[in-house]
Amino acid sequence: MIPRYSRPEMTQIWTDESRFQIWFEIEAHACDAQAELGVIPKEDAKTIWEKGQFDVNRIHEIEAETRHDVIAFLTNLAEYIGAPARFVHQGMTSSDVLDTTLAIQLSRASDLIISGIKRVMEALKTRAEEHKHTPTMGRSHGIHAEPVTFGLKLAGFFAEFSRCRERLVAAKREIATCA
Repeated sequence: MIPRYSRPEMTQIWTDESRFQIWFEIEAHACDAQAELGVIPKEDAKTIWEKGQFDVNRIHEIEAETRHDVIAFLTNLAEYIGAPARFVHQGMTSSDVLDTTLAIQLSRASDLIISGIKRVMEALKTRAEEHKHTPTMGRSHGIHAEPVTFGLKLAGFFAEFSRCRERLVAAKREIATCA
């Protein structure tokens, strides 16, 4: 992302650090589930959470050799976790991690956009009420038409943003479930 065109909160969602943190949490939660089922020792699942960390630069170094991002991540994770790392990624594929991570990132990005739309809608509503008696030229087919109020025009924009928000909320529900 180009920093001058991006909000810091949005940029943060898409950093390598954030992506690898999500990868770690997915892997650790999968280990928790396997421990609950008795597939792996509970103590090892606990150790994975306690010792699990990563170094973005080291992951990039390993990836330059392996040419596989997930293997590079898992290799670096194992450097910190030790023996219990043998249970990390057990029964999973790279797509399990990558697809879930993308869904989480898109969901978080959607939350930011939805909250931004909400703020725009609040401003439009306030201004529409403020200007409910402010006359302005109406338009029809790209030319002047009967006068309307500026508040009415802003209310129309509010309605459009409301519909867009509803569509994005619906899309987010599907994104969040990888639908």
